[in-house]
Amino acid sequence: MWMNSEKQRLVEERAYALWEAEGRLHGKHEEHWHRAAREIEAEETASPVVKRFPLRPAGRSTANSGSHSRRRKKKSFA
Repeated sequence: MWMNSEKQRLVEERAYALWEAEGRLHGKHEEHWHRAAREIEAEETASPVVKRFPLRPAGRSTANSGSHSRRRKKKSFA
């Protein structure tokens, strides 16, 4: 399958994100590549004007989950 360099870059980024999201298992590169290509193609077919962003790996988020909230120190009475 031949594709232009921009589309190839999008597929590479998506395939890499899929690989990371699935635990970085080796031996699935072709599956990730074809899945990424199908997803990109479906997005282009559905809406050619939509901006595309690579998937974020599981467990990473830009939103504050609250897990790093400040904790009050307990006062110790001696």
